[in-house]
Amino acid sequence: MDTVNELLTRGVENIIPNKEKLKELLSSGKKLNIYLGIDPTATNIHLGHAVPLRKLQQFAELGHNVTFLIGDFTALIGDTSDKESERPVLTKDQIEQNFQTYKKQAEKLLDFTKITVRHNSQWLSTLSYAEIITLMQHFSAGDFFSRELIKKRLMDKKHVGLHEIMYPVMQGYDSYFLDTDIQLGGTDQTFNMQAGRILQKNLRQKESFIICNGFLTGTDGRKMSKTWNNAVWLTDQPNDMFGKIMSLKDELIIEYFKLATNLPMEQITKYELRMTNKENPMIMKKELATLIVSELHSPSKAEEAKNDFETRFQKKELAQSDLPVVPIGTLMNTCSIVDTVRILKLSESNSSARRLVEQGAVFLNDRKIQDPKEIVELKPHDIVKVGRKAVKIGV
Repeated sequence: MDTVNELLTRGVENIIPNKEKLKELLSSGKKLNIYLGIDPTATNIHLGHAVPLRKLQQFAELGHNVTFLIGDFTALIGDTSDKESERPVLTKDQIEQNFQTYKKQAEKLLDFTKITVRHNSQWLSTLSYAEIITLMQHFSAGDFFSRELIKKRLMDKKHVGLHEIMYPVMQGYDSYFLDTDIQLGGTDQTFNMQAGRILQKNLRQKESFIICNGFLTGTDGRKMSKTWNNAVWLTDQPNDMFGKIMSLKDELIIEYFKLATNLPMEQITKYELRMTNKENPMIMKKELATLIVSELHSPSKAEEAKNDFETRFQKKELAQSDLPVVPIGTLMNTCSIVDTVRILKLSESNSSARRLVEQGAVFLNDRKIQDPKEIVELKPHDIVKVGRKAVKIGV
């Protein structure tokens, strides 16, 4: 697979206005202006956030003008693109404290000798009220209020602040100020990134592009998120990182090779073949965990983490040999964790099971389950633990 084609396909969900036009531009040899913006609304970056960071580094390797933009000004407003309520308003001090760790974490993936770091307060804080009004004339309030989550909040009679309308306008101005050719971001950022295209077209008569990356699935099968406690953080210690990867569902192995590593696609194709041939997923998961820890820490730390896991796993296997076994045939293929706990007789009733889940007492293998509505699919050798009681799923 050629470099440009992989750049436009690996981990990419959508390209606006279209892939062919962008491929033609990238093949022209022109040095392009490309940026990714991150608002420092939290202190840590997880592997899901790292998907566009990897893409940013690839553009830098090709010699383009690449900017890692810290949204220290837009963070004062807060982006609610993927939220069902307003973000809490952060102070400048909180934003600065959050930012302190960002660059250090991003250095695990980005070579800052090839990438420029900028803060959007540099230009957004200097805009006059008249200039802001002029910018807002390029956009429709109807478009903003027709967005699904905004519409839902209004229907649920939740507060939607007028300041939230400003967010996509400000992000659009970032793109205009940087004279952007390509914006990178998640699919949930499409509306905001479109604002940049509008300003580039209206004010410069220039066509610009958007690359929307896909989301990395969390360790529990949902979108990776701090809220759901299913994230692999760049700040995780090697042993913790290795263990989290080993807890992944087997069907996520290839996705993680594609989105969470720099492994070339031709080698990932070999893993796909191994999966098709029913090779033991545990072997491939160890190779995946070793690769991820190697890239984010070091090969020596990855080897230590692997040895630690294998030692703990062997001890756990011995301990598990004494657990009561429930044949998988006595269970439904998939059901809620509450029903699973009750069927396995680890609680007396659904209400008791629900309470145990909410208290954080229920584990599937090493993963704590905190959503009573979560649907689980048990496999032979899985361990369901509730408090001090546990059962092993048999064949």
